[in-house]
Amino acid sequence: MRGAGRVAFAGFLLLIAGTINIIYGIGALDDANVFVHDQRFILTNLNTLGWVLIVLGIIQLTGGFSLLAGNTYGRVIGFVAGTLGAIGALLSIGGNYPWWSLGVFALCVYVVYGIAVYGEDGRART
Repeated sequence: MRGAGRVAFAGFLLLIAGTINIIYGIGALDDANVFVHDQRFILTNLNTLGWVLIVLGIIQLTGGFSLLAGNTYGRVIGFVAGTLGAIGALLSIGGNYPWWSLGVFALCVYVVYGIAVYGEDGRART
């Protein structure tokens, strides 16, 4: 299969991102000191932010497991998550860590490309 390694890499990245989002969501629900120093968020209520992060993490975990299993659901969720991650990285370039944002953007583009080209090898069909 063409691009099988990239798809496995994207699946593992989805699993890592889902786990981190669930941990951040639990931290936001518990009013932990993870979110401090006058940071501004789209959702100003930490309770709402926590639940949004937990739901997003669960979707990413199911997408990662589905992508590793080779299902179409995983490809769709991986493509959407990679695209949203790239957009989010571009929106955060003006922050404190612009090179980190550019690195995340490049990684997201690589993941989306890997999922897009996944399939049968063109030479094998002839």
